[in-house]
Amino acid sequence: MELPIHKLKVPDDVAALVRTMHAELKRKIKLCLQMMLSNPHRGKALRDELEGLRSFCISRFRIVYRMSPRKQIDIIAIGPRERIYEETFRLISKKKK
Repeated sequence: MELPIHKLKVPDDVAALVRTMHAELKRKIKLCLQMMLSNPHRGKALRDELEGLRSFCISRFRIVYRMSPRKQIDIIAIGPRERIYEETFRLISKKKK
């Protein structure tokens, strides 16, 4: 396995959500987070209102994250594709106020 070149920052609410998920989904999320640490550009760059964020696909779920210049990956949200982008937009809009 490749050594991570970045640090990972997961907010407490996102970590609590992951703890409640099914064991198989948790395993997939952990694997994807390790891949993101090795290559943070692997996720898809988002556009429009979510510009500056990236999205990593795990079956029906997405991990939305931001890369900081300090070699850190900030996880913004994890959730099902059907609503994750709207929830992420609400989250970042609330933080800007």
